[in-house]
Amino acid sequence: MCQLLGMNCATPTDFNFSFRGFARRGGETDKHEHGWGIAVYEGRGLRTFLDPLPAATSPVAELVERYGTKTLNMMAHIRFATQGTVCLENVHPFQREMWG
Repeated sequence: MCQLLGMNCATPTDFNFSFRGFARRGGETDKHEHGWGIAVYEGRGLRTFLDPLPAATSPVAELVERYGTKTLNMMAHIRFATQGTVCLENVHPFQREMWG
């Protein structure tokens, strides 16, 4: 089963410390090595990063850790594949257009 990390804050908060520990669970300290993703609100915009590589060794995850943004809302996901192949299109969070 996959794992999620979410933050919903009253004031803009740096999520890097929490994400760094969570990313280690993606292949280093736990078995969730089949991809990862994160969605971070920056004001009214949404920035997403996805990678089918293990979060613990992903250069994209390292970039996110160093990015240093503060946010009110974020959600991260590390995948343990029980269905489907390990590939980018199976990594969460998915993006959908509302009413589209």
